[in-house]
Amino acid sequence: MSPASAEEALRVRQGASPATSPELLATLAEDVSVTVRAALALNPATPPRAIELLARDADERVRALLARRLAGLLPDLSGDESRRMQDRAVALLTRLVADHAELVRAAIADVVKEMPGAPRELILRLARDCVASISEPVIRLSPVLTDADLLALLDSPPSAATASAVARRPDLSAAVADALVAGEDSAAIRALLENQSAQIREAALDALIARAPAHEDWHAPLVRRPELSPRAARALAEIVATGLLEVLAARADLDPGLAAELRARLRARLCGPCAVLQKDLGTEEALVEAHRLRAAHQLTEAALLEALRAGRARVAAAMLAVAGTVPMIMIDRAAALRSAKALVSLVWNAGFSMAAAVPVQSLIGHIPPAGLMEPAADGGFPLTLEEMRWQLTFLRQTAR
Repeated sequence: MSPASAEEALRVRQGASPATSPELLATLAEDVSVTVRAALALNPATPPRAIELLARDADERVRALLARRLAGLLPDLSGDESRRMQDRAVALLTRLVADHAELVRAAIADVVKEMPGAPRELILRLARDCVASISEPVIRLSPVLTDADLLALLDSPPSAATASAVARRPDLSAAVADALVAGEDSAAIRALLENQSAQIREAALDALIARAPAHEDWHAPLVRRPELSPRAARALAEIVATGLLEVLAARADLDPGLAAELRARLRARLCGPCAVLQKDLGTEEALVEAHRLRAAHQLTEAALLEALRAGRARVAAAMLAVAGTVPMIMIDRAAALRSAKALVSLVWNAGFSMAAAVPVQSLIGHIPPAGLMEPAADGGFPLTLEEMRWQLTFLRQTAR
């Protein structure tokens, strides 16, 4: 180690040590080395004069380290003897929360976002930060924010993520939920519906169901809301896809009569008038039909979904086999195993999307709602490519 490096290492140790004299610590606050000043920013014994200098440090990393340490002290700065220290810390944090560097503001937000006793003005300043990565965690988690604060944020959002952050708050009140429902932010409304602890009035839920035909991404969280009135359940049964209707009909909290009504709707959808007009075929006939569709360039996902809606299980299975260039016995083996992973993999292999995989699992695999594999968060397949390839290899081996 060079003499200069050794000397800097010594100053770093001095700056980090609570045993260093206040006079030397104050001198080190103006050290040319950012490493020395960073060590000093983390030292709980750093005197007020040095803290003032570090709060104006030219390097944002030093200011961020100081801000994080000061914010972490807030819960411990209570009682009369600590009042002056608390006031000084809050004053410095108030200055740092207005820092031009996002790193500094983010450091404070990360510490105080769930702090019950955090200074209210500090929280409000962070919640109104125009940088979503800073304001979003505070809006979503801070217990300091009141309903009035949240409504004000919705009225004048600092970023595009504000409404969704509000919608994800635990135990969100009905008043704030009403304001979200009255808005036009579709993503925020979906987040609200996914928030199982949010209080949503029955009238607000009815209003969302009325708008839901134009928002398919709301359907799944609507079906899974903790409480649904019979009117809401019946309205949802009219608009949701077959897989979600099956989930809805299987809810344990439904009145037995309503549950029976929804199951009847499900049977009618799977085996109703369409099935009478388009009867399912035997295996050989189904394969002929699937090959005909491929030759006519009509072996599409829309055609598969139409066969599934009509309850034509053998035709749908044949379409998977022909589109994926696999023997029919592989489809039958997956169905016999009632393997959601295997059926999802066959849908992927055939070139269809995860939207088709849910009704395939239900109709071809006879998998109950609780066992259905749902799409990933982005709507894609929930399995990795390696997992799906393994499933196909397994089916080929067991189907021989």
